[in-house]
Amino acid sequence: MSEAKKETTIFELADQFIALANELAGKEQDVSKVGTAMRFAASRFNAFEAALKSSDLAAEKDNALEWFTDEYKAMLNDNLDDHIKNPVQSREPEPAE
Repeated sequence: MSEAKKETTIFELADQFIALANELAGKEQDVSKVGTAMRFAASRFNAFEAALKSSDLAAEKDNALEWFTDEYKAMLNDNLDDHIKNPVQSREPEPAE
């Protein structure tokens, strides 16, 4: 699989999570609550991912924390830059149907 196709797949998967988050934010009327839930879910799934990939998670924990933190920081930085360049028109999500 080419790297470009892999990235497209990652973005497509992310769009599915974002669509669900928008739906939940509409139902809950609380973007912060949904954002916190997404961060918790991501951390929980990433811990699972690290455990699957590691032969000694206790020994590799600090490296895993650094790697996941660096990845998240870079992704968040890119998305914040995108929102700076393209401000959100509405601060509230559309209500779910």
